[in-house]
Amino acid sequence: MIQKTIWITGASSGIGEALFKAYEKKGDKLIISARNAAALQMLKENASYPERVHVLPLDLNEVSSFERKCQEAIEAFGRIDILINNGGISQRSLALETSLEVDRKIMDVNFFGTIGLSKAILPHFIANKSGHYAVVSSLVGKFGSPYRTAYAASKHALHGFFDSLRAEHYKDNIDVTLICPGFIRTKVSINALTGDGSTLNEMDEAQDKGMAPEKCARQISNAIEKKKEEVLIGGKEKYAVYLKRFFPGIFSKILRSAKVR
Repeated sequence: MIQKTIWITGASSGIGEALFKAYEKKGDKLIISARNAAALQMLKENASYPERVHVLPLDLNEVSSFERKCQEAIEAFGRIDILINNGGISQRSLALETSLEVDRKIMDVNFFGTIGLSKAILPHFIANKSGHYAVVSSLVGKFGSPYRTAYAASKHALHGFFDSLRAEHYKDNIDVTLICPGFIRTKVSINALTGDGSTLNEMDEAQDKGMAPEKCARQISNAIEKKKEEVLIGGKEKYAVYLKRFFPGIFSKILRSAKVR
C-alpha cells in the first residue's frame, strides 16, 4: 500500500481522533491539528509510529496564520496528499435567541476557516498535480434543522464552495469528498454554542446513541480511498436527505414536529 501524508484538522477528539488512529495504524504519515496542543501531543506519544506524526497546533479563527501553517505542514514530510477538514463547532439555539456575533463565529470557524486553509494549500496541490480535500460537513449541510440555523448555513456553504472547487480543478487532478455525518457519539453537542456564545455542556440523547466515531472513521477513510464525491454516514437519520429531496412537504411536517435540540 502506498504511504500517504494526511493532514487532519480537529484531530484532538471525536471523529478527528478516530481518523488519526485509523490512518496511523495503516502507517501513513500524519499532521494533526487542533487548538488543544497537549491533546495532540498525547496522541503522538501514544502512536505506534510517533516519528510519522507531526503536531501542528491550529486555530481556524486565525486566518492570517494559514500560509505559515501550510508551509510548516509541507516541510514536515515534504508534501501533503490529503487535507481532511474536520475542525469546526456546532450550535444548539433558536435563531431568535442567537446573537449575530454567534452566527458570525460559527461561519468564521466552519466556513471561512475551512476554505481559508484549503485555499492556502491549493497551490501545493496544483504544483503536485495531485491532492484530495476531504470535508466533514453534516447531514444538515443537506437540509436545515431547528436549533442549528447558523450551523446548517455554514455546512450548506461548504457544499457550494467545494462542489465549485472540484469543477475548477478537475484538470489538476484534485479530488473533493464531502462527508455528511449524522449522529456520531462525540462531544460535538457538549461543545456546541448556545445563543449567547456559551457552550451547551450537555450531551444530546440522539448524539449519545449515535454511531461510534471509529465506525464513522472507517466509512470516511473508505469514501476517501474510493474518491467518492459525497457520502452520507449515520443511522436512519441519513435517509432524511432522500425524504427532503423527493417528498419535501412530508419532510417539512416531520421536521416541525420532531423533538430536536
